[in-house]
Amino acid sequence: MKVDVDPALCEAHGECMSILPEVFDLDDDEVLQIRDGELTEDEIPLAERAVASCPMGALRLSR
Repeated sequence: MKVDVDPALCEAHGECMSILPEVFDLDDDEVLQIRDGELTEDEIPLAERAVASCPMGALRLSR
């Protein structure tokens, strides 16, 4: 499972970064960056929480 972001919707509020900083980060231009690769089993529940916390609905989980 991995996380995808819709850059047209993301406004870099940062809720996802506070929940799972190992996966989410902002670059120098304040554009959300997501670590490449599959989420670990331990990261999946936190990723689900991060997706649910996004006020813009810009995140989603995919297989």
